[in-house]
Amino acid sequence: MKNAKAGPLLYGFLVAVLAASIFPLYYSFIVASKDNSVLGEKTPPLVPGGNLVENITRVFDTVDFWLAMQNSFIVASSVAISNVVLGTLAGFAFARLRFKGRDTLFLVVLGTAMVPTQLGVIPLYMLMSDLDWYGTLQAVIVPVLIGSFAVFWMRQACEETVPYELIEAARVDGCSVLRTFWHVGFPAVRPQAAVLGMFTFMTAWNDFFWPLIVLDPNDSPTVQVALSTLASGYYTDYSLMLAGASIAVLPVIAIFVLLSRQIVGGIMQGAVKG
Repeated sequence: MKNAKAGPLLYGFLVAVLAASIFPLYYSFIVASKDNSVLGEKTPPLVPGGNLVENITRVFDTVDFWLAMQNSFIVASSVAISNVVLGTLAGFAFARLRFKGRDTLFLVVLGTAMVPTQLGVIPLYMLMSDLDWYGTLQAVIVPVLIGSFAVFWMRQACEETVPYELIEAARVDGCSVLRTFWHVGFPAVRPQAAVLGMFTFMTAWNDFFWPLIVLDPNDSPTVQVALSTLASGYYTDYSLMLAGASIAVLPVIAIFVLLSRQIVGGIMQGAVKG
C-alpha cells in the first residue's frame, strides 16, 4: 500500500489554521508596540511601531510586574511538578496495582471533576483564613497540588504503555513498588507526563479567579492579577495592557519549546501504536 501524500488543499488548510492561531498574538504585539491612538484608525495596523520599549517600561513602572512574574512562576512550577509526580504515582497505582476498592476509588476521583469550582470558593476561602494563609502563595498552590484530570490522564497513559508483563518481571527481580514505578512505569509515560506538565503549568499561569480572591493585589500579585490592574480605571490603555500580556505569554511559550521534543515523541509513539 502506497503512502498517502498531502495535497495542496491540506497544506493550505494547515497554513490557514496556523495563521488564525498566530494572528491574535501578533496583533497584540502590534498594538503593544504603538500608542493607544492606533485603535482609532480605520485600517488596522499590521506593522510594528516604535513604542514597544516605552510601553514595556511603563508596565514595570505601573505595577510590580517582576514580582508578579516571579509569583506566577513559583505557583505554576509547583503546581505542574506536583501534578506530574502525584498524578503519575496515582495513575500507575490505579492502572497497574491491584487493591481492594480500586475502581470505586477511581470513580470517586473522577466524580470530583463534576463539581463546579465556584461551589468550593467560599469554604476554601474560609479554610485559608483559618490557616492564616490569606495573601500567601501557598493559598494558591496547595488546593491544586493534584487534580482529577492529572490522575485520569496518567492512568490512561499507564494502561496504554506499561504492560503487566514488565511489572511482573520487575517483581520477580525483587523490585519494590516504587522502584518498579521509577524504572519501568515512569520512563514509559514520560511523554504523556510532559504534556500534563505543560497543560498544568499553562493553567496555573493563566489562573485569575482564585488568585484574585485569596492574594493581595498590592503585595503578592500574580501575572493575571497584575494585568487586571493594568486594565482597571476609567481609561483603558490597551497598548500598556497588551505590552504586559505580550511579556506574560513568553514563559508559556518557553515551557512549550522546552517540552516540545517529549510532546512530539508522545504523539509519534501513539501514531506508531495506532
